[in-house]
Amino acid sequence: MAEQAVSDLMQTAMDKIRDMVDANAVVGAPITTLDGVTLIPVSRLSFGLASGGSDKTASTAKPGVWGGSGAAVKVEPVGFLLSREGGVRMLAIQPPAFSVGERLVDMAPELLEKLEECIDKYARKDGREAGGQEPC
Repeated sequence: MAEQAVSDLMQTAMDKIRDMVDANAVVGAPITTLDGVTLIPVSRLSFGLASGGSDKTASTAKPGVWGGSGAAVKVEPVGFLLSREGGVRMLAIQPPAFSVGERLVDMAPELLEKLEECIDKYARKDGREAGGQEPC
């Protein structure tokens, strides 16, 4: 009986969390603008759950199962996935990076995209003029 009551307590807490949180809380519904740009909101989700209980035996004044549980959910906006002209990039809404390392990590996708464009441009160029090659 006690095991079933504690199990029910935990199941109820998990069901309530499931009701509060779904996939749309992390990746939102796409928003398309008039000029064809699609924005998809992205959030960071964290939650905690605590539960406890005790089985009172028949020797105590009030026998039974006593327990409680609590939960917390935090949804924090991170940014938007921006889809335009066949490319996708992340538009962050977090505060700017404080260190050089953090800034490099933030810039990595954009730098890789520009590098890919330069490589494609160089590969397409069949005959270069005598003056050398154009910079990317």
